Amino acid sequence: MSHSDVVVWVEQFQGRPASGSWEAIGVARRLADQMGGDVTACLLGGNGSRGLASKAMHQGADRVCLAEDEQLREFRVEPYVRFLSDAIRDADPGVVLISATLRGRELGPALAAELETGCVADCTALAIDDGLLTATRPVYAGKLLAECVVPEHRPQIFTTRIRAFAALEAEPDRDGPVHLMQSALSESDIKSQVVDFKPIEGGVGLADAAIVVAGGRGVGGPEGFRPLRDLADVLGAAVGASRAIVDAGWMPYEYQVGQTGKTVSPDLYIACGISGAIQHQVGMRTSKVIVALNRGAEAPVFKLAHYGIVGDLFDIVPALTEVLRERVP
Repeated sequence: MSHSDVVVWVEQFQGRPASGSWEAIGVARRLADQMGGDVTACLLGGNGSRGLASKAMHQGADRVCLAEDEQLREFRVEPYVRFLSDAIRDADPGVVLISATLRGRELGPALAAELETGCVADCTALAIDDGLLTATRPVYAGKLLAECVVPEHRPQIFTTRIRAFAALEAEPDRDGPVHLMQSALSESDIKSQVVDFKPIEGGVGLADAAIVVAGGRGVGGPEGFRPLRDLADVLGAAVGASRAIVDAGWMPYEYQVGQTGKTVSPDLYIACGISGAIQHQVGMRTSKVIVALNRGAEAPVFKLAHYGIVGDLFDIVPALTEVLRERVP
C-alpha cells in the first residue's frame, strides 16, 4: 500500500453497522480517488462478522481487513486499539478515518496515542489542498470553523461528524479481497469488561436521525413531552432534550443534545420551548434546517433558526402534528 491510501474503521454492534461508517467510507473513497490510492475497511467483531465485509466493499472499500475474535464482540478500547494499530502499521496508509460516534471519539485519540500521530476530531469537511489533507471542524462552541492539518505525522487520523458527509450509493457488484487479522492479545491483557447492555426501548436514535424534535424548559414537565413525541412519531423523528430537562430528571441523559450531551446534524431540527443557550447550540447548530418554537420573541434560539414561530408550543405542536398526519405518507 502507499501513503495515498486511506484506512477506515467500520463500526458495528451485534452485527449491525453504524451508518456513520458508510459515510466515512464515502469520504475515504473520494479522497483516495483524488490521491490515486485505495480504501481499506477495518472490520472488528465477534464470530459471524464476515457478512459485513462484502457490504463495506459495496459502499466503496477496495479491500477489507477482518478480525473475528470473541474478544472483539463488544467494544473495548484496549483490544480494538491493538488490532487496529497492527493493521494500520501493516497497511502504512496516509490517512485513517473514524466516524465520530461515542465509540469513535474514544478510539480515535487512543489510536493516535498508540501510533504517535495526530488526531483531528469531529470534522465536518475534508479536502486536499496543495497535496495536504485539510480538515474543517467547529471550535468555540461552533461559533467559528477551524482548518486543521497534521503535516509532520503519518498516518493522519480524522474523526468525521455523523451526517456531515453523504454515504455513496451501494454497488452490489463491487468486490475485493478480505484479509484476516490475527492477534496474540490475551483476555488478561484487557483491563475492562462489558457486563451488560441496557438498550433504549423504541424510538429513533438521535445519532442517525434525519429529523429531531427537541424540548426545553418550555415543555413545563415530563408530561410536556407527549405532544413532542406525537409529532416525532408522525415525522419518523428522534426526540431530544436540552440539558435543563435532563438535569431536572424529566428525560434520561441519552436524550440530551448539547455540549455535554450528543451532537446531532439532522436535516431538520425542531426546537420546542428551548431558549437556545450556547451550550445547547453546540450540539445542534450544524443541522441543515432549524425551526424554533418559543413564547419569548427575544430567545437566542431565533438568531440561529432558519424559521421561527413565537407562541405557545402546546397550541402550535398539536396543530402542526394534525396537519402533518394528513400529509405525511
